[in-house]
Amino acid sequence: MVTLLRNRRGAGTLGCLFSLLIFAAMLYYGYHVGQVYWKFYQLQDAMKSQARLAPSLADDVIRRRLNEASDDIYPDVKFKFNISRGGRPRKIVIETEYADSVDLPLFKHTFQLKPRAEEGI
Repeated sequence: MVTLLRNRRGAGTLGCLFSLLIFAAMLYYGYHVGQVYWKFYQLQDAMKSQARLAPSLADDVIRRRLNEASDDIYPDVKFKFNISRGGRPRKIVIETEYADSVDLPLFKHTFQLKPRAEEGI
């Protein structure tokens, strides 16, 4: 019985190291892809916030505030926010479109993102 234990010594360690390597790779890739979506949700939240305030704000003020918020999130990107009011029932729609890239070892992808906020006024 003792010889069986000696032969297996170290076999579990290799499997554990491989599992840890896979887990670390998933964390690394997940963090970088997650950053893309985190920024998307920050921008969309700013758009929704301005859409809720739309009844008391002019479109120029909304656009200026969104440009300030987007400069904090994406300092190198200039967004073109489309703001439209109307319809039945009356509503405001704020939307934009942009691309964000992730360039990692063995993974390169460009995400096409279209944040949108809609609120009744």
